[in-house]
Amino acid sequence: MLQHPQIDPVALQIGPLAIHWYGLTYLAAFALFFWLGRLRLRHEPYASITQPRRWEKRDVEDILFLGVLGVVAGGRIGYCLFYQPAYYLQHPLEVFYVWQGGMSFHGGLIGVMLAMVWYARSRGRPFFQVMDFIAPCVPTGLAAGRVGNFINGELWGRVADPSLPWGMVFRGAGDLPRHPSQVYQFLLEGVLLFVLLWLYARQPRKTGQVSGVFLLGYGVFRFIAEFFREPDAHLGLLALGMSMGQWLCVPMIVGGIALWWWSGREDARGA
Repeated sequence: MLQHPQIDPVALQIGPLAIHWYGLTYLAAFALFFWLGRLRLRHEPYASITQPRRWEKRDVEDILFLGVLGVVAGGRIGYCLFYQPAYYLQHPLEVFYVWQGGMSFHGGLIGVMLAMVWYARSRGRPFFQVMDFIAPCVPTGLAAGRVGNFINGELWGRVADPSLPWGMVFRGAGDLPRHPSQVYQFLLEGVLLFVLLWLYARQPRKTGQVSGVFLLGYGVFRFIAEFFREPDAHLGLLALGMSMGQWLCVPMIVGGIALWWWSGREDARGA
């Protein structure tokens, strides 16, 4: 049985300025996206696209800027709507209190998609061409976020069998060992999804299929990880014994399969 290390959430203190580990993981996520996005510019079909203009470094910068806005706005609004709608209806101004915590990946995904709709239309590019470009660059950012969750000792897992070698006691979660679900999500939604998606995207694919595999892959891996993650205390388990996170993954899985199939059909019709 392991003890969660008592890591100070503040990585660096310079006078009144406090730099938190969680903020650093966000910076790492954005830096990884920028690096991987520049690598994607060399990959097909993006290296050969010339209409309405070539893909360039500026596109990666613009997508990153809009994506950050979409993640923050969508993630916060999604959390308020999906997880505590009654509370925020009574305290609407607290929706803007982002420093208090509370972000939803699924809300952030919707926010990014809306931002990419605007980007695609403003640049005259097909929406799924844009989404296929960014999809393989996202999982490393998710992995960085899970590192932040682990450092902060938050979003811990369900109670584990005491014989589990990596069972961990988290401060504030009682004296029983729990699954380090942040590590599970780091490995599944972050590392494994990145490797699979990056390799999949390197081969010729129909437009939209890389996005479909991302939705499917994240939905499946998050659904699995939720079996080991402690449900939100104010929600518990919902219908069919599933958590809110699992229910939000169901449309992702269905949508991913449908998008992958539809993309292949549309490409075949246009050929």
